[in-house]
Amino acid sequence: MQIGIDLGATKIESVVLSNDGKEHFREREPSPKSYEETINIIKKIVINIEKKFKKNFNVGLCHPGAIIPESGKLKNANNSAWLNNRTLQRDISKELNKNVYCENDGNCLALSEAIDGSAKNYKTVFGLILGSGCGGGFVINKKIIIGANNHAGEWGHNPLPYFGLMDDEVSTLSKDSIMVPNISIEKYISGKGLESLYYEKFGKNINAYEIFKNYDENKKFIDNFYNRLSRSLSILINIVDPEAIVFGGGLSNEIKDLNLIKEMTANFAGVKNINTAFIKPMYGDASGVRGAARLGREINY
Repeated sequence: MQIGIDLGATKIESVVLSNDGKEHFREREPSPKSYEETINIIKKIVINIEKKFKKNFNVGLCHPGAIIPESGKLKNANNSAWLNNRTLQRDISKELNKNVYCENDGNCLALSEAIDGSAKNYKTVFGLILGSGCGGGFVINKKIIIGANNHAGEWGHNPLPYFGLMDDEVSTLSKDSIMVPNISIEKYISGKGLESLYYEKFGKNINAYEIFKNYDENKKFIDNFYNRLSRSLSILINIVDPEAIVFGGGLSNEIKDLNLIKEMTANFAGVKNINTAFIKPMYGDASGVRGAARLGREINY
């Protein structure tokens, strides 16, 4: 058995998972808003679980952003800014006096679903995170691919593909270049990005979920979101070409018809049909913590 901890912007979730995927413990508590408190709460969670089970466990941690290989510092934790530029893995390992396995939320989602979730029958799996931000993770044969720069899967940082530009995208283009920094995928299809675009267009501050709730009123805006999402997914098809894409993150729950997205993606990717499976995660928002509990295990699934 192993402890998995999901360090989210609003909650910290913990689980104890055996090799067969059975959960023996699960708990949630609100996330703190400082680095020191975060370290202390994670330490407390591990100590309490080990006391409850009367044994020592390996620990896996699911976190936002990415760890810089050279320095060990965390970056791009946009919704948990107090974690940025901190040596999270090193500090937690020191506090617990054991090695803590760390991966970002996209990798943990992909790993969990590839091992015993909705993508268990596929060899190459991309775990897509659509929430307040936009990220992802890539798994081959149930092993995480982190890449040379710890950046594998971070598709949200790419520029939004420019073909079929819409009016509000044209205004962001420079005179000399098709792509500029403020036209990233994340700017246009993440929850925070949608909220910002909605305010720019309509002068209203509402959250992304309210936008989808009022579909009839916001149909054109939502259709534009589907267009941009499909354009962005065409990059994954043409470069990574996974057997399955798992749609995780809260905003993914608002996509009611993945077949429509698949058809649109095929059109932008320049192929007649896409064999890639577009699927929802079996474990929902628990995929991250379950993936964390799989990190570092030397077993074949």
